[in-house]
Amino acid sequence: MSTTGPLTDDGLVQLLTPGGQRVEHPDYSHRVAHLDAEALRGLYRDMVIVRRFDTEATALQRQGELGLWAQSLGQEAAQIGSGRALLPQDYVFPSYREHGVAHTRGLDLADLLRLFRGIDHGGWDTAAHNFHLYTLVIGSHTLHATGYAMGVQRDGDVGTGDPTRDTAVVTYFGDGATSQGDVSEALVFASVNNAPVVFFCQNNQWAISEPTTRQSRVPIADRAPGFGIPSVRVDGNDVLACHAVTAEALERARSGGGPTFIEAFTYRMGAHTTSDDPTRYRSAAEEDYWSQRDPIDRLRLHLEAIGELPAAFTAELDAEAALLGERLRTTVRGWEAPEPGSMFEHVYASPNAVVEAERAWFEAYEGSFLPAGGAR
Repeated sequence: MSTTGPLTDDGLVQLLTPGGQRVEHPDYSHRVAHLDAEALRGLYRDMVIVRRFDTEATALQRQGELGLWAQSLGQEAAQIGSGRALLPQDYVFPSYREHGVAHTRGLDLADLLRLFRGIDHGGWDTAAHNFHLYTLVIGSHTLHATGYAMGVQRDGDVGTGDPTRDTAVVTYFGDGATSQGDVSEALVFASVNNAPVVFFCQNNQWAISEPTTRQSRVPIADRAPGFGIPSVRVDGNDVLACHAVTAEALERARSGGGPTFIEAFTYRMGAHTTSDDPTRYRSAAEEDYWSQRDPIDRLRLHLEAIGELPAAFTAELDAEAALLGERLRTTVRGWEAPEPGSMFEHVYASPNAVVEAERAWFEAYEGSFLPAGGAR
């Protein structure tokens, strides 16, 4: 890998090597010291289940059951590691690829597919999981997260010392989003207000077909100190390191220490979305290099090395993944299109004259068509 510019892998926080060996870090090892073999198997299970979900969703799109799908293939460690560091009261603002984080927040993964099926603007109760709806407008949700964090701050739910009350907000986005003005504005507001928000950038090195080298001359994380925000670069394929740095950043936010910027250096092993063809802009050699650094294989090798991945566990996990795939196929194919008028529901918390006028116009327009068969 390059040792200069935005693609440097020097200085990454790493606790688990690509070969599955545990390594010490003076600032972060203690953050994962409590994770025993059972907890490690839990992280492994999370990543395997999310990858099966992702693979199944891709297949459903190819079969015409989904309009589009954004894969998280290769980014499981960044999402599961960070997601498992969250407390119940913390709030997440995702982009559209955070399937692993959604899993850690207790969402039924099938609900994520409602948006990509085109039958819902979201698909889940955000308040029930403290997990906001997916955002398709690149980078805009970082402002939403910062504003929410400022609200948490004004509600007095930061720095109280009560671990069940103190709250942090985290927002996930890709390297391409850092080229958007919204992200810069969010960093300004977060910094000057000392907002309890963690900016989690999954640098998967490709903003669709545009490489990170065309977006920045320095590592992405180096931008944050210019706003007065501390930053850290972590091996995004190391689930333990991602857990450790996120746990520290969240603790800082909850205690009143302000925002943190995390750059998880990872790789999008799949396409940007199912409408993309990555073979047109990246090489097979590059993909092979990163396939050897697969986040799931890394933890598997470690568990095997310490004798903590019994055959019974893997067999049970394989069966669980297969059942998930079957349930997803059955569920998605069983969904019916909603009534067109339902798009006007839940736009605002209270009645809105403009929305009601648009609803009335739409209903009149729909009613102007002849029914099937052409006779009234």
